[in-house]
Amino acid sequence: MTALANAIKRKTHKERSQPAARKKYGLLEKHKDYVERARNFHKKEKTLKALKRKAEERNPDEFYFAMEKARTKEGVHDGRRTKANKYSHEELLLMRTQDVKYLSMKATTEANKAARLRESLHFIGATVAKGDKGSTAVPRHTVFVDNEEEATRFNAAEYFDTPAELLDRTFNRPRSTQLADRQAVIGISKKVEKRNSLAYRELAQRQARQRKIAAVADRLAYGKLVMGKGRKRKLSAKELKKAGMDPVAVGRVFVWKRERQR
Repeated sequence: MTALANAIKRKTHKERSQPAARKKYGLLEKHKDYVERARNFHKKEKTLKALKRKAEERNPDEFYFAMEKARTKEGVHDGRRTKANKYSHEELLLMRTQDVKYLSMKATTEANKAARLRESLHFIGATVAKGDKGSTAVPRHTVFVDNEEEATRFNAAEYFDTPAELLDRTFNRPRSTQLADRQAVIGISKKVEKRNSLAYRELAQRQARQRKIAAVADRLAYGKLVMGKGRKRKLSAKELKKAGMDPVAVGRVFVWKRERQR
């Protein structure tokens, strides 16, 4: 029976519209619109009653230290800060310059540390035997000897106590005695891998820190250039595209408010 009742076509109830004679008043207000408007009205009414009660119960001798700095303009409280800056424009410009120089110095320091760390992580080249008069290969890993005869008889595999196939691995060159013990070789490999992983993590952190510091220094330097030149507004990316400029290539662009010359 229920299924049959649902199958019967019901009458479609349409929402009542504004009568033709009242079209000039806009859309007809529904019950939900009235409820929302009534709640808004009563909320404002309660706020006004609370403010009126506070004004009636106010103590005329009440004092706050903030009243010493507060000001009124034509009877209306001015909520803006009226305290003038204790630093002059020249002093602020000097402090901004010092901040930019300090941040630039820190960014250079981080870049140099990252470069040294990056060089230490690279694979070092072949071993060199160097005598009193010169060297026989690229001076990467240098071994000093007393004379040319010792440099000629120099045996890198015997000197480093390692197979000849591993001479080019100055970053991880196990000795022959260590190669005899398989567990020792595995332990050395794990230690070297862990050390390299930590070093690469430190390198990534230093590079990220250098980029952040350089970005802050650039932003402060840019702010110093436009400081004290009047009221300005930064153009958005949409406005730059509309003007035919690439936001990424152009960067920050400001527009100053026109002021009448006195």
